[in-house]
Amino acid sequence: MVVSRISIAERGSSTQGHAGAPKPPASTSAPAPRSPSAKAVAGIAALAAIGPATWGTTYVTTTELLPPDRPLLAAALRALPAGLILLALTRRLPRGDWWWKAAVLGVLNFGAFFPLLFFGAYRLPGGVASTVSAVMPLLVAGFGAGVLKVRPTRRTLAAGLVGVVGVGLLVLRGSAAVDAAGIVAMLAATTLMALAVVLSKRWGRPDGVSLLTLTGWQLTAGGLVLAPIALTAEGLPDHLTGANLAGYAYLGIIGTAIAYALWFRGIERLPASSVSFLGLTNPVVATLAGLLLLGQTLTPWQLGGLVLVLASVVLGQSRRA
Repeated sequence: MVVSRISIAERGSSTQGHAGAPKPPASTSAPAPRSPSAKAVAGIAALAAIGPATWGTTYVTTTELLPPDRPLLAAALRALPAGLILLALTRRLPRGDWWWKAAVLGVLNFGAFFPLLFFGAYRLPGGVASTVSAVMPLLVAGFGAGVLKVRPTRRTLAAGLVGVVGVGLLVLRGSAAVDAAGIVAMLAATTLMALAVVLSKRWGRPDGVSLLTLTGWQLTAGGLVLAPIALTAEGLPDHLTGANLAGYAYLGIIGTAIAYALWFRGIERLPASSVSFLGLTNPVVATLAGLLLLGQTLTPWQLGGLVLVLASVVLGQSRRA
């Protein structure tokens, strides 16, 4: 977080001139904003974590409520309606450079990310896919060094490695198969999302534009890329049941519009490296959802992995930009 600071010592010396010396003009600068307290940072991080935590329910929602074998249609219906609803509510379009910036972020976060994510998910066991995506904090640290000129600390790198090991213990199975194309797709998807986190941090948000507006721009851009691909490759189902509609509504409104708005808020107000670790709550919630809703159980190794992931999330939080 970039916070402008005014030196108290400099302000003091500028107003304590010698007797008879010309009195300097009164400063009209606004008071320097204070860094958020640890409690405020924890609150922002908790709200931002709702995003990846909600994404952890996507697998259960998809398998239990959505029509089978239509991943591209699910991706398009997850992004485009939510984006159009937000545009209708906020009634504001991008201006100037934000036309292409919103398009770039929309493709990175949705238009390209969603198809690669589903491709990897179909070719890999969920555990392997989650483990690959757990490298995002390390990718964000690397992109941050190049784009934001923020050198990752040893603590950040150590927390990233702990997170990868923890997710591996949490979700991998002994019989897990490894598909090279699926691994490449998941690595590409994770790389795109990590780059989107860093670019969002660098570009910020236009003055006077709300987070919901910015989220709507990106969702609409990504959905417009996805819709023709989904209709060409998969088409529309013959009919939709009530469960199908409930699943699409949950993913579109809760799992996308609200979740991404909170995620983008976290990116805006927290260091990029810190917010990237919050993504590790995704496999944790996915595992807990399977435990509670599908009757799955946890082994001692998985419990150890869960502890390591939570430790990584806490260790990876930093108030430094």
